[in-house]
Amino acid sequence: MKKVLKQVLGIDVAQKELVVTLGRTLEDFTIELYAHKVFKNSDSGIRSLLEWVKKHTNNAINIRYVMEATGVYHQKIAYHLAENDYEVSIVLPNKISNYMRTLETKTITDKTCSEAIAQFGLERKLDNWQRPKAVYRNLQQLTRERDQIVAERSIVKNQLHAESSEAYPYQKSIERLQDRIFFLNKQEKEIKQDIKEIVRENKDLEHEVRIMSSIPGVGELTAIIVLAETNGFELIRSKKQLTSYAGLDVKEKQSGTSVKGKPKISKKGNRSLRKAMYLPALSAVKWDERFKAIYARIVHRNGIKMKGLVAVQRKLLEMMYILFKNKNTYDAHYLEKENSVQIQDQHAITG
Repeated sequence: MKKVLKQVLGIDVAQKELVVTLGRTLEDFTIELYAHKVFKNSDSGIRSLLEWVKKHTNNAINIRYVMEATGVYHQKIAYHLAENDYEVSIVLPNKISNYMRTLETKTITDKTCSEAIAQFGLERKLDNWQRPKAVYRNLQQLTRERDQIVAERSIVKNQLHAESSEAYPYQKSIERLQDRIFFLNKQEKEIKQDIKEIVRENKDLEHEVRIMSSIPGVGELTAIIVLAETNGFELIRSKKQLTSYAGLDVKEKQSGTSVKGKPKISKKGNRSLRKAMYLPALSAVKWDERFKAIYARIVHRNGIKMKGLVAVQRKLLEMMYILFKNKNTYDAHYLEKENSVQIQDQHAITG
């Protein structure tokens, strides 16, 4: 049998299942995907998975476990593997979806996804996953809990408005709705206090939040959400990767001259991150002339206000990433400098 150079287990993670594919690179650099199975996404299922992998692999060669970052469902197996010193790589979902487009995959199933992940792991040199810092993990739980409370309170307020507008409103129903709003307000206040204490106790985090919230329109809560949802930008290597992770990247369908779809954002990224940038973009467009100019230029070009707002969201998120990496506060002339460089580049290209 040919010598094995590399072994990878591709894992397609769902809420209840782990669909896996074993692959290996041989000494002639051919790739084999040779074993498939489905396990429960539970402690017992993970133990069974590891026993199965041990039986079907060369124990003298390390195995890399590769999976997508899928909400929270990948965390159980990722933490278990990392805590037991297995080689783990977690890849942004858009990387796998883009990679799958290069393959001859006709049908997208859990099995074909796990095959693509395994093949991706065999073809790429991937970094070892580092477990999120406890502070980012806790902040993510708190900010998502707050988001759920705000959404629930909005529903209750609408119900209260409807009840109050009745010709003969039932007073006890109104009182119960008011009590629920009071309770939700109290919970939100407690969550904000928990967040504030976590930030205050971590001086590095406090500094990161301060420099990111120096951008017009970006408040401390937005900076905290961005840090929590990206684990301090741990998986992010570029601005383009960040906007793709948030689902703010632009997708365009075009085939020859006959088929051309309207460009639109992918929305395939982190929903919480994308949602966090909406209100800051509105604020930046309203109060900052530089962002207002970006918005006006996009809207003037295509007449769609949402496109202009998405462009500002994307720019804000990119700037937060740059400030985090450079450890600098916001430069009010940054956008002017960037636009100047772009104009110079265009002149150089056109001669």
